[in-house]
Amino acid sequence: MNASDAPTVIDGIEWVRPRPARADYRNDLVLALVLAAATAASVVLYRITGWGADAPWWGSVIWVAAMNLPLAARRRWPEIVALVASVAFILGGMAEVGEALFSNIALFIAIYTVGAWGRNRLRANIVRGVIVAGMFTWLFWGLIVGSIAPDQLPEMSREGVLSPYVAFGLINVLTNLLYFGGAWYFGDSAYRSARSRVELEQRTAELAAERERTRVQAVAIERLRIARELHDVVAHHVSVIGVQAGAARRVLAKRPDAAAAALSAIESSAREAVDELHGLLGTLRGTDADGPPSASLDGLADEPAQTSTSTRGLDRIDELVAESTAAGLPTTLAVVGEPGNASPVIGLSAYRIAQEALTNVRKHGGAGATADVRVRWSDAAVELEVANTGAAPSPARADADGGTAGLGQLGMRERVAAVGGTIELGPRARGGYLVRATFPLRRGEAVRP
Repeated sequence: MNASDAPTVIDGIEWVRPRPARADYRNDLVLALVLAAATAASVVLYRITGWGADAPWWGSVIWVAAMNLPLAARRRWPEIVALVASVAFILGGMAEVGEALFSNIALFIAIYTVGAWGRNRLRANIVRGVIVAGMFTWLFWGLIVGSIAPDQLPEMSREGVLSPYVAFGLINVLTNLLYFGGAWYFGDSAYRSARSRVELEQRTAELAAERERTRVQAVAIERLRIARELHDVVAHHVSVIGVQAGAARRVLAKRPDAAAAALSAIESSAREAVDELHGLLGTLRGTDADGPPSASLDGLADEPAQTSTSTRGLDRIDELVAESTAAGLPTTLAVVGEPGNASPVIGLSAYRIAQEALTNVRKHGGAGATADVRVRWSDAAVELEVANTGAAPSPARADADGGTAGLGQLGMRERVAAVGGTIELGPRARGGYLVRATFPLRRGEAVRP
C-alpha cells in the first residue's frame, strides 16, 4: 500500500468516503442512459459496415443494456458494477457484437469508479486486480490462439522474432496497459483528492475553533486587566476620600480651613477617580463607535496606551507620594540610579503596585504609620519598594474588608508576572510590611529575585 493510500483518521475514526448525494445518483442515471444510446447507435453503425453483423439483434440489445445501464449505480456499488461491466465486455467480444468505442468508455468509467468511490480500499484493489488480470488473460489467450491460427489476420506474417503479428500483439498489450493503468491511477487520484478535501475542511474547522478559543481567551484576559484597573482605581481613591472625609468631620467645627482643605482633597480625588473610570469605560466601549462593543476587546491587551490610565507611570509616583502624605500617611520618595527607558506597561504596573501598597497602608497600617517609597534603577531592571512602619494586614482583617487586600496582592502578582518580573510581599522583621517588585528593562530577560 502506498503512503497516499494509508487510512486517514479523522476525529478518531478511519475516514470512509461517504455515500453520494441524490444529485450524484441522478447524474449517474443520465450518464448511463446517454452511454447506452451512444453504444446502441455505434452498434448499428458497426453492423452496417459488416462488423458484428452475424450477432442477433436481441443479443446486441441485451449486451448494450448490460454494458451501460449498471453505471447508474456505479457510485453506490462500484465493485459490483465494474464486475458486471467487465463480464459484459468479455462476452460481447466473444459473441462478436461488434462495438469497440463506447463500450471501452463504459468499462473505463466502471474501473475508475472503483478507485474513486470504493469505501473499502482493500476490496477495491482486489476487484480491480481481478478485472485487470482477467482482461490480460483474455488478451494473451486471444493472441496465442491467433498466432497458431493462420485464418485469423492472415495478412500478418508470423515469421521472425519481431514479426508483424508480434508487433500487433505488443501494440495491444501496451494499449491495454495504458488503458487499465489510467483507470486505476485516476480513480485513486480522485479518492485521494476527496480525502484531502475532508482533511482540509477538518483543519479549517480546527483553526476556526482555535481562533475562537483565542478570541475568548483574549477577551477574558482583557476583562481581568480592566477588573484589576477598576480595583486599583476604586480602592485607592475611595480610601483617600474616606480618610479625608474623616479628617474633615473631626475639624469641621473647630478648624473650618482644615476642613475645607480636606474637602478640596476629596473633590480632587473624586474627579481623578471619575476621569480614570471614564477612561476604562471608553476601553470597554471600544474606539470604533460603529462597531459592537466586544469588537474592540480582542486587541486591547496589546494596546494599553489607548486607555487614559496608561498615561500613569514611574514618572508620576511622586504624585502618589504627595497624595498619600496629604491624606494623612507621611510618605517619602527616594530614586536611586539614573532612570532608564521602561515600557508603558512596566510604568503603569509599577504605578499601580505603589498605589495599591499605599492604599493598604492607609487601610491596615493603623495610626502613626509611615511609608517609604524607593525606585532603584539599573541597566537591566527597575525595582520598586514600598515599606511601611504600620501593622501588616491580617487575613481576618482582609476578609472583614471584603477581601480587597487579597485581591490587591493577587493583582500585584499578576501585573509583575505579565512583564516577566518578580515580587516580594510580606511583613518586615523590624515591623511593618514590605512590597518589593522588580521589572526587567530588556525584553525576554529573566529577573533574579
